[in-house]
Amino acid sequence: MKKTDLQKLNIPKKSGVYFFKDSKGKVLYIGKATVLAERVKSYFSKDLINTRGVHILDMVTLAKTLSWQETDSALEALLLETELIKKYKPLYNTKEKDDKSYNCVVITKEDFPKVLLVRQKDLDTKNKIFTNKKIGEINKKYDTFYGPYPSGSAIKEALRIIRKIFPFSDNYSSKKDNYEFYRQIGLAPDIKNTAAKSLYKDNIRNIKRFFSGKKKDILRDLKKRMSTLAKAQRFEEAEVIKRTIYSLEHINDIALMKRDFDTFVSDSIEKAVRIEAYDISHISGKNMVGVMVVLENGHPAKSEYKKFNIKSVSSSNDPAALLEILQRRFTHSEWKAPDIVVVDGGEIQKKVLEVVKAETGRGFSCVSVVKDERHKPKDILGDKEIVKKYRYEILLANNESHRFAIGFHKQKRSKTLNTRR
Repeated sequence: MKKTDLQKLNIPKKSGVYFFKDSKGKVLYIGKATVLAERVKSYFSKDLINTRGVHILDMVTLAKTLSWQETDSALEALLLETELIKKYKPLYNTKEKDDKSYNCVVITKEDFPKVLLVRQKDLDTKNKIFTNKKIGEINKKYDTFYGPYPSGSAIKEALRIIRKIFPFSDNYSSKKDNYEFYRQIGLAPDIKNTAAKSLYKDNIRNIKRFFSGKKKDILRDLKKRMSTLAKAQRFEEAEVIKRTIYSLEHINDIALMKRDFDTFVSDSIEKAVRIEAYDISHISGKNMVGVMVVLENGHPAKSEYKKFNIKSVSSSNDPAALLEILQRRFTHSEWKAPDIVVVDGGEIQKKVLEVVKAETGRGFSCVSVVKDERHKPKDILGDKEIVKKYRYEILLANNESHRFAIGFHKQKRSKTLNTRR
């Protein structure tokens, strides 16, 4: 393939998995991406042989067509990539499928199954047993496994994200001295009664489906269950499921996005660029807060993050709240000046930002990230050259501001509830 061939393809600017194929349609290579269009473009850079090696250069030369499959998150792209590599066994993914030292995710076969990381070399797939001497497991039975995953740190981060949605037991949390703590913070299941066993069985089933790329099926069943509980006036149980649905539809995989960004650093980082991103969080106008996060040279500068309690707005008016925090921010001349400012929203939020820019006489670039109905980025408004050059960083900053805003809002909401008591 040649770079000019890409111009004929309408490659989306979404996360997903891509396939390089030969003239007969055989899959040569499978990869994952936070932003498909940007990742695929990296295979046609002049220094490909230095950054990816001779075998990838050969692969691109042999490839005749390219296809892709979109996902809702970088997390899902990571899991889907591994399953597809296992299915198609592409020639140029040799490293990913042959190294026996890579981690696999194993679900044990017992009343309260554990979810564990085990080296591929320690799996006996014929007898469905594994050994991990470090955690004292010898010839232990397992139900199923997923992987192997080339990046140990990436699959560990993926499990951290999944565990917050579907709590599970591992060897550490199931120890007597640790169990109660993990249960209280919502990362391990209750294992004390029959009802808890049934709930945990559902969790394990959903974890399996999630690793198999069946998130839509999980959401369909959860929504059906929530509706049934609501009709039966079991509102507390319905609320728990509602929160699970929200977590699945708003997967916070900022760490995986960051890892993807660091692996294929865009050529935009040629000087220390400061990006500030802002977001608002509230529920029907209550406990409204705003935040500012900072990226310097593509990396979060957490010591410079700021929190704002909204003072001038008492209803659901995000543009007015955004105006307040931007005006308050730019009264601080002692804070470093941004090169790019990112807001969450559409033309209205971008207009608010432009008004503040004009009022303050600052010289930053104005960018707004537009979301779809599931709060996933679908467009970026702003100077086309800036957006093209700093797309990774803009999306990273926007995702980080959303995460930080939700965390601050939960903190404030909890404080308000405790005060009322």
